[in-house]
Amino acid sequence: MGLVTVSIISHGHGALLPGLLEDLAACPEVSAVVLTRNIPEPDIAFAQPERLTVIDNPRPKGFGTNHNAAFRAARTPFFLVLNPDVRLEGNPFPTLLACLEDERIALCAPAAVNPTGTMECSARQFPSPTDLMLKAFGRYDGHLQYALGDPPRTAPWVAGMFMLIRSTDYAAIGGFDEGFFLYYEDVDLCARLWRSGQRVTLCPAVQVVHDARRASHRNLRHMGWHAVSMARYFRKYTLRPGLPAP
Repeated sequence: MGLVTVSIISHGHGALLPGLLEDLAACPEVSAVVLTRNIPEPDIAFAQPERLTVIDNPRPKGFGTNHNAAFRAARTPFFLVLNPDVRLEGNPFPTLLACLEDERIALCAPAAVNPTGTMECSARQFPSPTDLMLKAFGRYDGHLQYALGDPPRTAPWVAGMFMLIRSTDYAAIGGFDEGFFLYYEDVDLCARLWRSGQRVTLCPAVQVVHDARRASHRNLRHMGWHAVSMARYFRKYTLRPGLPAP
């Protein structure tokens, strides 16, 4: 019944992986897991080793580059980009795959809560420079308004912690733009899907737990990558014709 290949990138996240892999092992829709270790880490046990492929990078690579490499190993109709700091609450795949039965929808995602149960801003409007200025003063966050359990709804973009995408659509747009090393590659992927005529959807009927690390808030290197990616994104879109309305 395997329909999904899962791509996970670990950058020193080895302690988080056993729980997540256990969650995935309980989901019959998952036929393969590609784990990319971006830096050297100890081996981990997986209850179903025949479903696990491990890629060890000789040097760290970017978010999009790693997931694109994992996609090239995928042989399933659906591809899941999944962060190592996510845990599943039950099996989200029946609901998400049902959403993707609509061929106009290329990508869908669940709602996300943090470990205390507070809902995260995992689906947003596309950003503009003005929005970012307002956000700096606490006057705008672009968060879509919805509640856990709501029916599926259109989302301009969803966070890259959990993105379930039809493999043919991922291939059609060339996957992630590898010019983004880290940050904004999820916004860009969704923007290109919309431009290609496909839709992005949020399914609040299911949720995952995201124990976010927020490295860009406290690490100067990550802050630098965030700024560079933001500039690349706005060069691609703000200075060109706007995105179609979702």
